[in-house]
Amino acid sequence: MEHFIIPDLLQRKVRIVVVGAGGTGSHVINGLVQLHTALLALGHPAGLHVTAFDDDTVSESNVGRQAFAWSDIGANKASVLINRLNQAFGLDWEACPERIGVSRTGRLRMRPDLVIGCVDNRLARKAIASTFGYGYWLDIGNNQNDGQVILGEIGEGHYVTWHGKKRLRLPTVADLLPEAVDERLDQTDDQPSCSLADALEKQSLFINRAMALHALNLLWKLFRLARLEAHGVFVNLATDRSSPLMIDPEAWGRFGYQVKQAA
Repeated sequence: MEHFIIPDLLQRKVRIVVVGAGGTGSHVINGLVQLHTALLALGHPAGLHVTAFDDDTVSESNVGRQAFAWSDIGANKASVLINRLNQAFGLDWEACPERIGVSRTGRLRMRPDLVIGCVDNRLARKAIASTFGYGYWLDIGNNQNDGQVILGEIGEGHYVTWHGKKRLRLPTVADLLPEAVDERLDQTDDQPSCSLADALEKQSLFINRAMALHALNLLWKLFRLARLEAHGVFVNLATDRSSPLMIDPEAWGRFGYQVKQAA
């Protein structure tokens, strides 16, 4: 089975919200400017507009693993990345130095076409699920050596109607992995690492970059080919293996997500 991109996204500027500009998000944001540039070169009329949310500041332990330099220490992560790209590429992307769901700017009244979640806890995922009621949701999550990328469509039910026809809705990470949005499962030890060495005891050096690359490649295929056969991937750097998540109700059923026949 295949999923076809909504044609409207190939005809106007694509509004993207990135939640989290740290380990994975910093690499995703830098990759999005490459995707934006490539789409314009291939004839897309407007490319991407990105808004990044993160209330955290760059610390010493972030340098070397995330996309930051020593000179960035103490500055807001979203602002550092977005300002750098705006100056380098002449963009008007936006940075929101705050947490999603508690915005005071009113910008969350917009309807993004795609929300990219680069968060490291279930509470933040739940905030994404409750804040946005429309569009694609690309979730990127990882442990020390492995992780998952899942592209879904925010909504209810197993089907959506497009131009009078019903089609399968791509299930989100919350549909396939309900525990991913159960904040009760979050560990209480969420203290930041005080050094890069300490951080590397918790996560492999390149796991965030690897997950970002798989997520960006998924978006590249969606916009370049206008269709997908797989809407996610599971990656394990310890075993050097990756497994696609096919667009297939049988594959979804293995997660307990049972698709009912359309009326």
